[in-house]
Amino acid sequence: MIEGKIRCQGSIRIDGKVTGEITTSEHLAVGLSGEIDGNVTAKNVTIGGKVRGSISATEKIVFEGKAVVKGDVRAAKLVIDEGCVFDGKVVMTDKSVLYEAKH
Repeated sequence: MIEGKIRCQGSIRIDGKVTGEITTSEHLAVGLSGEIDGNVTAKNVTIGGKVRGSISATEKIVFEGKAVVKGDVRAAKLVIDEGCVFDGKVVMTDKSVLYEAKH
């Protein structure tokens, strides 16, 4: 289990439990055994496990079939596979709007 903020340049995969904020410049993947209790920010996000917190992606978010997501999401593209459990609000945004807000 990891507690605290994680910031990385590049991609990251979570297969354990993380409590805290995760920010990455590229892809964040949460495996089937992965759990995140905190906010997530990345270019692309793929969730196969559990996330409790808001998710913000400048490009695409994918919720796989066994994902459990409780929190609001913001992205330019959203894919929700059959079987996923999602409880939250969705804000669809243009990629350029998110980029300008960060810079």
